[in-house]
Amino acid sequence: MTLRTTAPIAFVAALIACGGSGSGSGDGAKPASSTAAVDLTGAGATFPYPIYSKWFADYARETSVKINYQSIGSGGGIRQLTEHTVDFGASDAPMSDDELSRAKGPVMHFPTVIGAVAVTYNLPSLQAPLRLTGDVLADLFLGHITKWNDSRIKAVNPGVALPATDVLVVHRAEASGTTYIFSDYLSAVSPDWAKAPGKGKELSWPVGIGAKGNEGVAGQVKQTPGALAYVELAYAKQNNLPTAEIKNASGAFVGPSIESATAAAAGVAGKLPNNTDYRISIVNAPGADAYPIASFTWLLVYRNQSDATKARKLKDFLHWYLHSGEGTAASLDYAPLPDAMKTRLDARVDSVTVGGTA
Repeated sequence: MTLRTTAPIAFVAALIACGGSGSGSGDGAKPASSTAAVDLTGAGATFPYPIYSKWFADYARETSVKINYQSIGSGGGIRQLTEHTVDFGASDAPMSDDELSRAKGPVMHFPTVIGAVAVTYNLPSLQAPLRLTGDVLADLFLGHITKWNDSRIKAVNPGVALPATDVLVVHRAEASGTTYIFSDYLSAVSPDWAKAPGKGKELSWPVGIGAKGNEGVAGQVKQTPGALAYVELAYAKQNNLPTAEIKNASGAFVGPSIESATAAAAGVAGKLPNNTDYRISIVNAPGADAYPIASFTWLLVYRNQSDATKARKLKDFLHWYLHSGEGTAASLDYAPLPDAMKTRLDARVDSVTVGGTA
């Protein structure tokens, strides 16, 4: 993505007004389109809003089928799908068993794109990317490591002159899919983190200050020397913030990128169950090139559709995003799905039926 801006909210607002696309927005983003003459409605995650906005606009031009997407956050999307007030939901965190039990029928998860959560920092004296291991990163966010020149950070950054200043942790102030992905990773690599605060969209943070939205977190890092935070990759790139290289499961230090996020998905794609459950985590994935803090984002669809016309339009769009939409993902800083996964998801789309419950 070539655009660079320090004002993601204004950027997204301008895109909405112009019908264009861009990078992720914070919670409470405005609708992607008007509700006039809408064929399908959806709601949910803010992270994939830019690519979904582009997909829906492109699809409308090609097919005249209009899709209205409300970018209200993963929790809101799950809630609206559960209440059956939209035709599909969207979430950066897969639905839990409890959430699935409250839905009005079986819900299918369709991965769409892959996002990387970048670890960013404000250390102007560093000329090369900071390197961190999972256990060190967890202890930084637990407050066990408080100085940038701590011996454990120095051990993985030999020859780097680290300042003897405080680490100022910044995290999300509200429930977010980005927090879910980041905490999913820390829970996978740190037993202490897994005990508390654990994994979730909203956590009881042991240290640090909260900021709203990825734009708020990025802004805090940019203006606070010594800051350390996690943001979606697009926000780090837009704000010209440095990103750390994280030691992956194969022992390699890898930075966040479209290629390394795709490699993370490829590392687990071949191990997916044939039966159906795509509620899978790809954090700490195998593979020398895999970035360890990556995740799918999902469209949520009822397996049994009650309206035959909407079912056909929904299935047609799902096939379209797999074959045409994926090609535009990289231009907006998202990683496309591995080809092997697309083939399996094609068959999954065909299993959506009309009749039965919901």
